[in-house]
Amino acid sequence: MFDTNYKFTVVDRFLKYVKYETTSDEDSKTFPSDAKQLELSKELVTELKEIGMQEVEMDENGYVTATLPSNTNKDVPVIGFIAHVDTSPAISGKDVNPIIHKKYQGGDIVLPKDNTKVIEAASNPELKDMIGFDIITTDGTTLLGADDKAGIAEIIDAMNYLIKHSEIKHGKIRICFTPDEEVGRGTEKFDVKKFGAKYAYTIDGGTRGEVETETFSADAVVIKFNGKNVHPGYAKGKMINSIKVAARFLEMLPKDSLSPETTEKREGYVHPTSITGNETQTVFKFIIRDFYTEKLKEFEATLKDLCEKTIKQFPGSSYDFEVIEQYRNMKYVLDKHPQVEEFAIESLNRLGIKPIQSAIRGGTDGSRLSYMDLPTPNLFAGGHNFHAYTEYVAIQDMEASVKNIVTLVQVWEEKS
Repeated sequence: MFDTNYKFTVVDRFLKYVKYETTSDEDSKTFPSDAKQLELSKELVTELKEIGMQEVEMDENGYVTATLPSNTNKDVPVIGFIAHVDTSPAISGKDVNPIIHKKYQGGDIVLPKDNTKVIEAASNPELKDMIGFDIITTDGTTLLGADDKAGIAEIIDAMNYLIKHSEIKHGKIRICFTPDEEVGRGTEKFDVKKFGAKYAYTIDGGTRGEVETETFSADAVVIKFNGKNVHPGYAKGKMINSIKVAARFLEMLPKDSLSPETTEKREGYVHPTSITGNETQTVFKFIIRDFYTEKLKEFEATLKDLCEKTIKQFPGSSYDFEVIEQYRNMKYVLDKHPQVEEFAIESLNRLGIKPIQSAIRGGTDGSRLSYMDLPTPNLFAGGHNFHAYTEYVAIQDMEASVKNIVTLVQVWEEKS
């Protein structure tokens, strides 16, 4: 039973964390991709020590880890909780000004600094379940950073609760706050052996009650179209403009299928993310996604076929085709450890929260960690509209996440 007199710290922590600019940089070659992330990480080290966590450290790569020792005689698996400090480079995370809309009464939420930014009730169906809640948004000029600073605040508040309520029995708990999740590098230097957990949970989901054990499988594809550049004044019959070759290829992609804007639910997609080039060479970067790993080979074959058809229209042109594995559907691993999901559902049921078992049309750090021998599903943190000006999170949902973490470690102790 959760102490009804407990004074949550999650909101104060969250409102502090979003003031730190922690945008990751997808073009950077350093790790972390932007050193500004480390400023928040240093603050988290201080706070973890203040609440009484042990073995608190930030390593040379910016990973913050800490331990809450076991207080039970049972042999309980070590459980980890993970969140990320960085925010998406899609929208500015500088000078975030959070606004609390108290006791939401329904309808659209117009953001005060830019009234063209509106959280529309019609396109945000979760809002109908938040009547009377206190909802945190930005002023409309930045993202909020609930992805994933809400998760960080929730984990720390849960640890604070457990330390103040030593009567609650639990096994050893490890926590980690990672950099660069938003640019796909959050686990790049993650030391699973040193972390020492047998199972873990990322607190990085959305709607209250989410338990996500399935992600896309993902590859990146880099296609380089090679032409032949000649001085344009003397180019007749000689120049092969790679930009035009690439444009023909792009035009041949399906118009009503196989793209993010035309797919949903369990449909995969092929998605061009950038194009750069000149007359000599033009480079496409793609991401390809599907819940079934074998489908990625089909998507790759489709792209190659289009490349072949394209260069036949431009004699003398050529192309290079590279596939880069990114991550795989964590369900293949988690199905071998069913208790990880079962205990998460048990925790929600105890709290009277309806479990939402959903597949993520994306990936998490847990996708890679699960294939690094650390089975790691994703649990709700309460945020919505990630990577957008209209991002929001309800205070009551953050508090529910704190309760869920506390309850989950109790379930693990009881069932061990």
